[in-house]
Amino acid sequence: MSLSTKNVSVTNFVLMGLVEIESFGYVCAVLALALFSFTLFLTSMIVYVTWTEKSLHEPMYILICVLVINVMFGNASYFPKLAIDLFSGCSTISYTGCLCQSFCLQLYSWVEMYTFTVMAYDRYLAVGHPLRYHTLMTNGTAKKISLAIYVFNVVIIIVSVLLTLRLTFCGVNINNVFCEIVSIQPLACNDITINVLYGTSLALFNFISCLLVIMYCYIRTVIICLKLSAESSKKAMHTLMTHILAFSIYIVLVLFIVFRYSLSTGSVLTKVDIIIPLIGTGIATSVNPLIYGIRTKALREKIVCNLYKMVGKLK
Repeated sequence: MSLSTKNVSVTNFVLMGLVEIESFGYVCAVLALALFSFTLFLTSMIVYVTWTEKSLHEPMYILICVLVINVMFGNASYFPKLAIDLFSGCSTISYTGCLCQSFCLQLYSWVEMYTFTVMAYDRYLAVGHPLRYHTLMTNGTAKKISLAIYVFNVVIIIVSVLLTLRLTFCGVNINNVFCEIVSIQPLACNDITINVLYGTSLALFNFISCLLVIMYCYIRTVIICLKLSAESSKKAMHTLMTHILAFSIYIVLVLFIVFRYSLSTGSVLTKVDIIIPLIGTGIATSVNPLIYGIRTKALREKIVCNLYKMVGKLK
């Protein structure tokens, strides 16, 4: 299919990124499946030990579970289709499938941001108000906040999808390996001003408000940690640095992808234009389970213990 200036009734889009990497598609497909399988396994272990171990029934671990489950959700909306398309040589996606994938990836992205925000606030409460912490942040509160995050983001993203549904398209070539609303908007025949204004204002509001809360909580927590005893400070800072590391990687990769779109020139893709965002997206949707599984001592010990039990049963 070629890009046309004629108004057409689009039933399928062409993912030009898949066409560009077709020559080494099998390698990318194997890597995608390996990364997906590893993330699924590690996420399952984190959720399992948190669910079964009563000592981990705390707000922090509940929020970590929400974070890694969301990572798996983002992974599942991206990697399986990518691998199947690369193995089969298919480079198209249906209009409905495109909107569904756009919805899922956008939901993953914003739920991730809001969950990091709540985790930063949780750590601030734990360090800054230790005597009131179990009153201010209970397991029930953590669950309700997590549910509210999903409901809020589902609603605002549905509006974005509905605005996209009113568009008709003059082209079918998407310069990416997956569907995003910002990727298909330039293909529209009609005016997309409302879509762009809604998407941009929403992104700026979400990003800036969450970032300000996170920075305030982190700074306040660090200041309080400096006043604690050496042992208490070390423990609190280790947990805080784990959150900061995971959040920093997420922010860097998000900004990288945004700048990639902003600096993109022309409609012709190169392998570099595809491979770098492909790697970046893969890291963004996989790194959190690894970070929390390794750096969180309680989780690491319980995961290792359960793995030993599994190996023992196999023997």
